[in-house]
Amino acid sequence: MAKITIDKDGNKLVPSTVTIPFIEGDGVGAEITPVMQQVVDAAVEKAYKGNRKIEWLEVLAGGKAHDNTGQWLPSETIDAFRNYIVGIKGPLMTPVGGGIRSLNVALRQTLDLYVCQRPVRYFKGIVSPVKHPELVDMVVFRENTEDIYAGIEWEAGTADAKRFYEFLHDEMKVTKVRFPETSGFGVKPVSKEGSERLIDAAIKFAIQHHRPTVTLVHKGNIMKYTEGGFKKWGYELAEREYGKYLSSGELTVNDCICDAFLQNALLKPQNYSVIATMNLNGDYVSDMLAAQVGGIGIAPGANINYQTGHAIFEATHGVAPDIAGTDKVNPSSIILSAVMMLDYLGWSEAGELITEAMEQLFQQSIATIDLARMMPNGKALGTKAFGDSIITNINP
Repeated sequence: MAKITIDKDGNKLVPSTVTIPFIEGDGVGAEITPVMQQVVDAAVEKAYKGNRKIEWLEVLAGGKAHDNTGQWLPSETIDAFRNYIVGIKGPLMTPVGGGIRSLNVALRQTLDLYVCQRPVRYFKGIVSPVKHPELVDMVVFRENTEDIYAGIEWEAGTADAKRFYEFLHDEMKVTKVRFPETSGFGVKPVSKEGSERLIDAAIKFAIQHHRPTVTLVHKGNIMKYTEGGFKKWGYELAEREYGKYLSSGELTVNDCICDAFLQNALLKPQNYSVIATMNLNGDYVSDMLAAQVGGIGIAPGANINYQTGHAIFEATHGVAPDIAGTDKVNPSSIILSAVMMLDYLGWSEAGELITEAMEQLFQQSIATIDLARMMPNGKALGTKAFGDSIITNINP
């Protein structure tokens, strides 16, 4: 099996036949992941006439892993993503009870995938709840390892929560906790290093893809030393490392308070291009933007460490147990995440074939039920049939 390697300058060296580990996923994952693989294989074959190929390597996580190994996230799965550099995954369930809080978060934390990257664009033919969804064209860089993802919390009424409050009150002289005995507590670390590497990745992406602005989205007017620090460190980094791009006008770095951004993204989305933000803000922002262009069913995503090259691309929706096994789920999220993966590999020609084929279907009012029901004279296809139709459009 052929592995991606990283050279001394940090460049990815991708063999013509490359092994990509994948997690099928729980719930609807068993339906969308095979469809994605078939679409990707067809596009790669069409684009490169057999000269490039993906070898798919299944690794286990979630319910399937627990059923087969007794573990939710086997070490072999982490090792595979670490060794093969780039992988893809379907949605994963959250284990009930103790242990791992979230399998998705565990993967991101263990591999230090500090960027959650979410591009949001409009496809012609999609019916949107806003008047001009075509004005939405943003890429969100959401910090993936700090803030609330650090998971530092104490439950109300526990001895740990009591000790934490006593430390705040007695040692730090904090007097603003109104109801200490019934309060849960959480700590959100936001570091200079974590902020800078996220913002640096966003700025590099903007320059490489000729996007004119990077907007730092924060709540620094209230959280002055965490979110305010993010803003401060972002401006300092931009001036220090990218001054020539700023002075030439090739790039503008600005900032916006998060609540104002949520309004502005509806009223004047054309003013924004690349968004750099912390974890919780990024969750709100990326889902809101996805809704503007048709919903999370067509929202792709990736978790990337731009320093080591490691990346896991993923469906951004959940396991959807209510429709699992009914052939109704929209596979577009994981398919478009695979398009991101192809671009990351330097195989953008194959990715373009997929997006063109998908948009052609949408313009003919052909989609899965979640999108087709809102289209004029929409024709709803099942999960597999929609994937087959994409392949047919790739190979007219």
